Amino acid sequence: MKKLFFSITALTLSTVLFAQTEAKTTPAQATQTKKADDIAKFRTETIDLGKLQQGNPTTATFTVANIGAEPLIIEQANPTCGCTISNYTKEPIANGKMGEIKATYNAANIGAFEKHLTVKFAGVNEVKSITIKGEVLSKEDFAKLPPATTSPVEKTAPSTSTDSKTKAVKTTDPKTAKLKAKTADSNKPKK
Repeated sequence: MKKLFFSITALTLSTVLFAQTEAKTTPAQATQTKKADDIAKFRTETIDLGKLQQGNPTTATFTVANIGAEPLIIEQANPTCGCTISNYTKEPIANGKMGEIKATYNAANIGAFEKHLTVKFAGVNEVKSITIKGEVLSKEDFAKLPPATTSPVEKTAPSTSTDSKTKAVKTTDPKTAKLKAKTADSNKPKK
């Protein structure tokens, strides 16, 4: 009988304590259940910098859009190693607007690389990971490459926009732009 009494008392006490803990949840704690993908959308989460010359730091620019109802705040954008430096939009990003995270890789060591940055948004416990990758070549090997395979000093994620007059898609991707320029020249009538 005593065991039954103690069991019922323990169960009742546990239920009351749990109910009080749940009631004390603040609105700020409730927002912590948001996921990064619910409030922010990256144009791309990986940027390939291509082939880089050793000793020539290169910057990749990630674009992030606020897809949530409230202003988006990037609290942190930290590289996972000392070979990458980051900078990001510090002011709140309004709904529908874009912010940037820039990651500069120092390109000191020869070889392929893949470096990650962790991004933390205000009001979200989840940390988002973005990646830059590429290959660092010696100055001699880099000089042997044809110009189309070399990387510009600053590379951004390819973006597209539509020209309302021609309904053509424009791109900032250098390879695609070069191909479209050749195609446009070949489609011109000969005089």
